Amino acid sequence: MPTYPTFEYGKPRFDQNTFFGRFRHFLDVIDPRTLFVTEERLRESVDLLESFKHGRLPPGVTSAQLWQAHKIKQAIIHPDTGDKIPMPFRMSGTVVGLLLPNQTLFSTVFWQWLNQSHNACVNYSNRNASKPTDMSKFFQGYMGAVTSAVSIAVALRVAIQKADRFSPTTRRMVQRFIPFPAVASANVCNVVLMRHSELSEGINVLDDKGNVVGTSKMAAKRALFETALTRVVLPMPILLLPPIVMAMLESRLPVLRSRPGLLLPVHSLVCLAAFSLALPLAISLFPQMSQTVQRQVVKEQVGVRQYRDGSLRSR
Repeated sequence: MPTYPTFEYGKPRFDQNTFFGRFRHFLDVIDPRTLFVTEERLRESVDLLESFKHGRLPPGVTSAQLWQAHKIKQAIIHPDTGDKIPMPFRMSGTVVGLLLPNQTLFSTVFWQWLNQSHNACVNYSNRNASKPTDMSKFFQGYMGAVTSAVSIAVALRVAIQKADRFSPTTRRMVQRFIPFPAVASANVCNVVLMRHSELSEGINVLDDKGNVVGTSKMAAKRALFETALTRVVLPMPILLLPPIVMAMLESRLPVLRSRPGLLLPVHSLVCLAAFSLALPLAISLFPQMSQTVQRQVVKEQVGVRQYRDGSLRSR
């Protein structure tokens, strides 16, 4: 049975100063079971947390029940807007068609487009909404990501097909790794295009009570760098492990060669396992709320006193 600490409103269940604590935290955020929470259960969870916040908690409610309510809310409700995030665009969604074997040129373009469309919607739905986001920037990032992903994937596919030194078997194996450089570069392009204005405008900096005390361009630069790096690490296990695992399974399990119909369900399970590992691993690399470096903030317009012990919400 899991153990639950005493519930504290507005604070995470796990220590966010350690990688393992953040990893456990995001395992809750991406729990696929939260995709099927009913409206009634969501409303009950939100009401329970509001009752705790205002000191009107019903008797007999345990910390375990409060943490479960908190888990449901953080997985479904946007922390800045308070709006419900649409099911397909929550952190527990993904597109696995990129890794299907024996893809044609058309299927390569289609799955890259679909993946980046999904990524753009996920980025927007889970964005830092402490400041208004111009929809033109959203479309700019989307178009840049789709263009870069499709261009790189098609270029690599054509280059591999024209490589005479590759045997047919080697060529098929190498083609399975094409999605990674395409997706990684597109993810970075998406982040930079959608959030580049933060570099000139800065992002909100908070005190230890969550109050906005000013904006910081240096904090924005750090947040953008960490987010972009996360988007590069994220597809690594998803796009690199399944091709390796599937190649091993196909060579060692004759049933997969004799019954091609089994490839898709087995492949989907492998991708699901890789995704379950990759997402919490990537987004746990950096704290969501990062402490600012005081001597850097001194150089900006807001005084050191306002920024002391401040933090930023980067992603």
